Amino acid sequence: MDDLLGFLHARYEADCHAYAEVAHRFGGAALLDSHLPMLDLVDMLAQEYEAMDSADERFAGLAYVLRVLAQSYDEHPDYRKEWRP
Repeated sequence: MDDLLGFLHARYEADCHAYAEVAHRFGGAALLDSHLPMLDLVDMLAQEYEAMDSADERFAGLAYVLRVLAQSYDEHPDYRKEWRP
């Protein structure tokens, strides 16, 4: 799961950088307004999972959610098929 979390954090950083570049070049404020909150929420979930005790009743469900969300990057060369839920 550590690899998946690292992958999600890296995608978050790359996506935020890419969206900022698009906004800077093309004035895409609407794009930023619609996508950055979702990216922030995915990153927040990953951080919560990392801080969560494995005995927490939400632990397995959150792991499943992160695997589902990571599927949006299944075309990325670093995505691993074994991360699928």
